[in-house]
Amino acid sequence: MEQLTTCTSSLLYYAPKLHSCRSSWRFHFNGSKILDQTHKPTLSWRMNPNSQSLVVKAKDGGGGAELDSAALVVDTPKLRGFQVLKGNPTPFGATAREGGVNFAVYSGNAVSATLCLFTLSDLEENRVSEEISLDPKTNKSGNVWHVFLKGDFDNMLYGYKFDGKLSPEKGHYYDYSRIVLDPYAKAVIRRGDFGTLGPDGDCWPQMACAVPSSNSKFDWEGDLPLKYPQKDLIIYEMHVRGFTRHESSRTEFPGTYRGVVEKLDHLKELGINCIELMPCNEFNELEYFSYNSVLGDYKVNYWGYSTVSYFSPMIRYSSAGVSNCGYDAINEVKLLIREAHKRGIEVIMDVVFNHTAEGNENGPILSFRGADNSVYYMLAPKGEFYNYSGCGNTFNCNHPIVRQFIVDCLRYWVTEMHVDGFRFDLASIMTRGSSLWDAVNVYGNPIEGDLLTTGTPLSSPPLIDMISNDPILRGVKLIAEAWDTGGLYQVGKFPHWGVWSEWNGKYRDIVRQFIKGTDGFSGAFAECLCGSPNLYQEGGRKPWNSINFVCAHDGFTLADLVSYNKKHNLANGEDNNDGENHNNSWNCGQEGEFVSISVKKLRKRQMRNFFLCLMVSQINYFRWDKKEDSSSDFFRFCCLMTKFRQDCESLGLHDFPTAERLQWHGHAPRTPDWSEKSRFVAFSLMDSVKGEIYIAFNTSHLAVTISLPERPGHRWEPLVDTSKPAPYDFLSSDLPGRDIAIQQYAHFLDANIYPMLSYSSIILLLSPAEE
Repeated sequence: MEQLTTCTSSLLYYAPKLHSCRSSWRFHFNGSKILDQTHKPTLSWRMNPNSQSLVVKAKDGGGGAELDSAALVVDTPKLRGFQVLKGNPTPFGATAREGGVNFAVYSGNAVSATLCLFTLSDLEENRVSEEISLDPKTNKSGNVWHVFLKGDFDNMLYGYKFDGKLSPEKGHYYDYSRIVLDPYAKAVIRRGDFGTLGPDGDCWPQMACAVPSSNSKFDWEGDLPLKYPQKDLIIYEMHVRGFTRHESSRTEFPGTYRGVVEKLDHLKELGINCIELMPCNEFNELEYFSYNSVLGDYKVNYWGYSTVSYFSPMIRYSSAGVSNCGYDAINEVKLLIREAHKRGIEVIMDVVFNHTAEGNENGPILSFRGADNSVYYMLAPKGEFYNYSGCGNTFNCNHPIVRQFIVDCLRYWVTEMHVDGFRFDLASIMTRGSSLWDAVNVYGNPIEGDLLTTGTPLSSPPLIDMISNDPILRGVKLIAEAWDTGGLYQVGKFPHWGVWSEWNGKYRDIVRQFIKGTDGFSGAFAECLCGSPNLYQEGGRKPWNSINFVCAHDGFTLADLVSYNKKHNLANGEDNNDGENHNNSWNCGQEGEFVSISVKKLRKRQMRNFFLCLMVSQINYFRWDKKEDSSSDFFRFCCLMTKFRQDCESLGLHDFPTAERLQWHGHAPRTPDWSEKSRFVAFSLMDSVKGEIYIAFNTSHLAVTISLPERPGHRWEPLVDTSKPAPYDFLSSDLPGRDIAIQQYAHFLDANIYPMLSYSSIILLLSPAEE
C-alpha cells in the first residue's frame, strides 16, 4: 500500500481534508464513528482510481496496534466525476472556463474552507451532494481560497463552509456547520414563490448559489445604453411587485419583471424616460414573518431594503422562479431592461450597500458574516456592530476588500445587465471611515489628522473615489441618498467628484411646506424652482445634480399628502409605529378618505400643484382600474405636464438660470414678495422653443388677482390652471372646446390681469396679439 499522508487528529475534524477530491468521507470503526479526541488513530490511505474507493489502514493512536481492516468501513457517496485542480484566485465568484468552473472566495481569517455542491433535489432535502475540501497549501493564495473543477455542472448549486474562531468579541462568527453563500454569487435560490414558506414552515431554508450555466444565454438584440443627459430625466420610482400585482393590471404575469414589461407602454405614454427600480437584489421577504391580527394575514418585508445577495436579482420577482437554477430569472431582468431601452426608458437600480440582512449579533449567518464578519462589517473594538443604518449592522464600505466588492458589483450590473445607473440608499454610510481605519493602508502614506475613529465622515472617501473614477462606470447615473440614520446629513455636501447627484430631501420638505400654505417659505421655494443653487452652485455642481422629488417610498404617497395630517398605519399590525412621522402634510380641511366634495376638489388641485412644480410621478402602488375613472384626469394632467417640460428648453437647463433669462414677480410685475407672510411666487422665463412663459403659485387661502408683465404687441394666453376642473386644467391643442375656454379668460387678459383662486398654480404663454 502506498502511504499518501498520515493524520493523527480527530476524524471529525480531518475527514473532509483526507483528499482534495470529490467528497466528504465518513469513517466508522466497529459500527461507530471515531469522533473523540482521546482516541486518535493514525491513518494511511490511497485512492483506487478504478473504483473511486478509498483504501485505508489504521493504527490505534494509543498503543500503535493495527486495527482490524475488516471492521473499518469507508462510506463512499456516489460522485459525478469532478476533476479537482488548483484553480485561480481571480476573478472572485464562480466563473465558467474551458472545461470547467473556477471558484474563488475571500476569507482572511478562516483556517479552512470547503466547497459544497448541491443538486436541486438534494437542496430541497437539505442535503449536501458533495463536499470538496480546499487544501490551504495548493488552494489558497493570500487570503483567497480557490479551486478549479472539471465535470458536469448541469443544475448544480454551491456554497461554502468556513472554519475558524467563533469569538464574537473579536468579530469572528465562524461556524463549520453553516453553509454560507458566496458574496459574488450571480443567482441565489431556494424558495421559488414570493411569500411561500420553506419546508416545515422555515422562513430561512438553506439557500445556495447557481453554478454558471451554458443554458443561460440571452439575446440583447443589439441593445446599447441610451445615455440621456441627466437634466432631461423624468424618473418614475417603481416597486416591481407592486406595480402590476393588483388584478386590475390585467397582466399575464402580475407582480413580476415580465409584468412590468407588459406595462412599459403606459410609462411611455406618461412621459417617463427613466424608471428607478426599488431593491431588486435577492432579499428574504419572510425575515419578519409574523401574524397580522388586524387583517388576518401575515407580515412580509415588502420594500426589500435588506439585501442577502448583491449580484443576484430577486428571484421571486420573476415568473420563472428557480427554473434553470435562477438563470431564467436573470434573463427576465435582462428582458425588462432591453424592452425598456427599446421604448426610450432608462433603468436605474436602487442599491442598499449600507447594511445587509444579517443584522446584529443575533442575526442569521448567511454569507458575509460566515466568510469574514470582521472585514465586511463595521465593528467596535469588542466586536459590537455599529448601526448607522438603523437595521442592526453597517457595511464596512471603505475597507479595501469591501469597496472592491462594491465596485465589482456595480460593474457587473452595468456590463452584464445593462442598467443605466444606481440610486444608493443611505449613501452617507459609504463616506464613513471603516473599522481599523488606516490612512497608510488606504492612501499609501499618513495624512494630516489621521486620528480617525470608526465611522468618522471622510472628506475623500476611498469608495466614492473609486466609483467616481472607475473607467467602466464612467457615464452611468450615480444618485446618493445623502444621509443615514446615524445623524450624518450631506444634502448639498456629498463628496461628488463632479459626477454624483443627490436626492434633494430639502426640496421635498420646502415644497410640501409652501404648497400647503405655510408662512416663511416663499424664498426657499424659489430656490427650489431654480435647481437649489444655494446647495449646489458653490460646489461647482449644476441644477441636474439635484434630484427633485415630493413623494417617494418613504412616508406618504402624493394622495396621502393631501388627505392626512397624521399617519394612520394601523392595517399592517404595527400599531402605527412604522413609517415616516415627518410628512409636512395637510388634509385640506378633513382627515381621511370620506370627505366633502369641496375638500375632494381641493385635494385634486393640490396634487396638480405638486406635480406642476415637480413634473415627475412618485406612485408606490398603481391601481390600474382607477386609470379608467377619476384618476384618469390626473393621469392626463401628468402626461401633458411631462410633455410640456420635455418640449421646453428652459425647464432643463444645464446651468442655473440668470437674470437674463428669469424674472421674479409678485402680485405685480417685477415686485416679488419674499417676506415671512408671503404665499405667492411667480416668475417669467425665456424659452427658445415656447417663447416666454409665465408661472405662478398662489398657496394662500385667499384668491388674488395678479397683474401680468406688459409685453407690447403680445398677449398672455392660458395653458394650465390647476383650479379648473378637468379637462380644462390643461388646455391642450386637441381639447374640444378649447377656443371657447380661452375666450372666457379674454376680458381679464385684455386688461393684462389674471384671477387666481386659493391654492392654485398657473402657466401662461406669450403669443403675438391679434389685430
